[in-house]
Amino acid sequence: MPFLINKRLHKIKVLAKCVLFLRSLQPILFSTEVIFMKIPLYRQIQAHLKEAITSGQHSEGSLLPSENELCVEFNATRMTVRQALNELVKEGYITRQHGKGSIVTANRKSLGLLSLKGWTDVVTASDRHGTTSILDGPVIHTITEPIFKHLLQQEIHTEFVFLKRLRFMDEVPIMLEQTYFPNVNLEGMTDQPLIDGSLFRTLFMRYHIDVNSMQQEVRAIVATKDIASLLKTRVKSPVLQILRKYGTSKEGFYIYSLIYCNTEKYAISSFN
Repeated sequence: MPFLINKRLHKIKVLAKCVLFLRSLQPILFSTEVIFMKIPLYRQIQAHLKEAITSGQHSEGSLLPSENELCVEFNATRMTVRQALNELVKEGYITRQHGKGSIVTANRKSLGLLSLKGWTDVVTASDRHGTTSILDGPVIHTITEPIFKHLLQQEIHTEFVFLKRLRFMDEVPIMLEQTYFPNVNLEGMTDQPLIDGSLFRTLFMRYHIDVNSMQQEVRAIVATKDIASLLKTRVKSPVLQILRKYGTSKEGFYIYSLIYCNTEKYAISSFN
């Protein structure tokens, strides 16, 4: 009986750490919900260690806690811990040396995908090669997804321009984004290409609409078959789901986005 109680308390502790981590990513988050129930324990351990590495808690060249220490910390079997460590080896975060342990090999540079900055600015700040593939749109659409419902309470428009884009960093797909914005006085939006491939730049330069604020919700979910296929990850792997509502300089003109981020290769953070 004491074992079951300790195990339950440990799960609560791990979940609380995940909540604190997500809340620390971006000061302007207005809601955070974490869904980890379907994520295997080895994936949770993997994500915890990865965050510790990317945040600088474990610097390059340092040793991770031993397998025994990780087993105790996460109340996990040695097989589960080894599975988590092997995943970190595959991703290039650590190397494992017999008789020495797990050595941190990379302190990954994070991407500011949680900031108000557009994709172009994120790529520029990262010093990496970023590209975008437009999967659908721009086309006229309506918002039917239930997940947007609570964000539409102030919305007066019913017809929107829809864009579905897949973002790549160094040829690795890291972000799937579905975006809606009102089809109001946007002549040529569905007929002309985006300026420099940037929606924000196009709205500003062509229609004098400046994006100036953002609300967002971040959730940890498991990848569906469709999401996993596009982000080149495994089904039920953990991904970040980001729901956004952007404010603009044009009264009543809001932009809505549903984003899925694959954090296996890159840490996700905010920058000002």
